[in-house]
Formats: sequence, C-alpha cells, structure tokens
Amino acid sequence: MVDADPLREVLERARRLLASREHSRLELTRKLRARAYAEPLIVQAIDRLCAEGALDEQRLLERYVDERAVKGYGPLRIRSELGQKGLSDELIEPYLAAMQDDWMAYLADLYDRRFGSEPPADRAEYAKRGRFLEQRGFPTEMIRRFLRRPDE
Repeated sequence: MVDADPLREVLERARRLLASREHSRLELTRKLRARAYAEPLIVQAIDRLCAEGALDEQRLLERYVDERAVKGYGPLRIRSELGQKGLSDELIEPYLAAMQDDWMAYLADLYDRRFGSEPPADRAEYAKRGRFLEQRGFPTEMIRRFLRRPDE
C-alpha cells in the first residue's frame, strides 16, 4: 500500500538519515532532492525536524569540530569542511575561536603521532613536516611557532 501522506514519507526518510549521523540543513536537502521529493515537502520536513530538535546545526558543529580536531585536523580545514556542509561563518567562528587555546595541543599531538620526538634532520624535512601540518588545516604561523619551539 502506498503512503497517502507524502510529507510523512519525506520525514521518515530524513529521520533515517539523521539516525546514522548529524546532518546540516544543506546536506539533508541535497539527499532528499536526490530522492526526487518535491521542494515544498523538503522545506516543510526540514523545518519540522528543526522545530523537534532532530536537526540541530549547533549540535552538528560541536560534534564535528570535536571529532575532527581529535583526529588531527586544524581549524582552517575544519572551517572549510563545515562551510561545504552549508554552515554559516557566524555559527562556525565563535566555536572555533573558543577553542583557540586548544589548537596548539592538537597540533602537537598530531605531530608526535606522525613524526615522533625526533627534530627535523634538515631544512627539507622541516619543510616536509610543515607542509603536512598545513594540509591538515593548521595556520602557517602556528606551525612556525611550533616547529621553532625550544627543545625540551
């Protein structure tokens, strides 16, 4: 039997997607569009999920940043990834700024896991390590300060 309420079908699909992981409005909209649901139904479903608290971009932001930082990604990369998910800079910036004091510790942890405690053997190795940290999304100035740290 076919569901007579198309909104209910869209809501059920969206809830299944949200059960697997947090999504932003943009991500959920894209996935529902790919299923060829009507745009007004998608908007209505997403608005209802937000009102219920099932879709919460602040919660997505907090979990995503914490998870990515622990995995060794820096604020520049995380900001970019969140932007691709459709989160606004107004939502992202305060959370990343609040973690300002933590980024150096995340960088140090990643560095130690990747390179150990041995200092770079030469300038080429120094540059290689710096490029790796940049690709992970850490700011250049933070990397310079870290790599020039006095030996403990």
